[in-house]
Amino acid sequence: MTDAPTPAMTLTIAGSEATGGAGAQADLKTFQELGTFGIIALTCIVSFDPKNSWNHRFVPVEAQTIADQIEAIFADYDAESLATVKLGMMGSPATISTVSEALAQRQPRNVVLDPVLICKGQEPGHALDTDNALKAELLPKATFVTPNHFEAEQLSGMTIESLEDLKAAAQEIHRISGAAVLAKGGVRLEGSEAVDVFVDENGLEVLSAPKIGEHAVSGAGCSLAAAVAAELSKGAAPLEAARRAKEFVTEGIRQRVAGNTPFDALWQGGLRG
Repeated sequence: MTDAPTPAMTLTIAGSEATGGAGAQADLKTFQELGTFGIIALTCIVSFDPKNSWNHRFVPVEAQTIADQIEAIFADYDAESLATVKLGMMGSPATISTVSEALAQRQPRNVVLDPVLICKGQEPGHALDTDNALKAELLPKATFVTPNHFEAEQLSGMTIESLEDLKAAAQEIHRISGAAVLAKGGVRLEGSEAVDVFVDENGLEVLSAPKIGEHAVSGAGCSLAAAVAAELSKGAAPLEAARRAKEFVTEGIRQRVAGNTPFDALWQGGLRG
């Protein structure tokens, strides 16, 4: 009997989102769909409140518990086997410091940062502290960043109203961080196409696909970053990872899942046809 090859491994450090559309649940489903062995360290637990306009209810995981999860994961798999980490919702400066310290010790080859800013379940002051900590501690460690429209504005300090604005913001984020950037225009920009901008040291490319619906879909950002991470873990170059992730999310949006929330959820199995 021939031993089967070990699958590529991908770790997400992210929050749980109870309805399954986003967060760690979306990450793990994406990893599985794209053929990687998914691992997770939970940072927080988010549940939408059906009695309060489906707003976020946010519960952080204690910093020591996060550190314990990461310690166990990194002790189990060597740095070559587990070289790709995706970062999702952190939720607090303490969590960011804990994760930043772990990354500094491990120094993974690929760190894909989905820069989740302003968690709706937090007080504004705490949310701002979290955002500032993310920019100071995690952005410099990222090798690939996937900001949405709002996040790209915040990270670049620019207003984004057009494709040219999005290009300029993506280039500025790349300049600041040194990371590859996939800045998402999505449905936020006018026109019939959902456009994203990829930038790295080799140049810029616009990724475009026809818009599907007029509203953002829960889990699209999480799944895009997770798909990038999965492709990088399998050996894809950053631009190729971005192209494949865009296709993965586009098909997932096309086959979105509807529930009682005012937003639909992306279906990670969209590429199955």
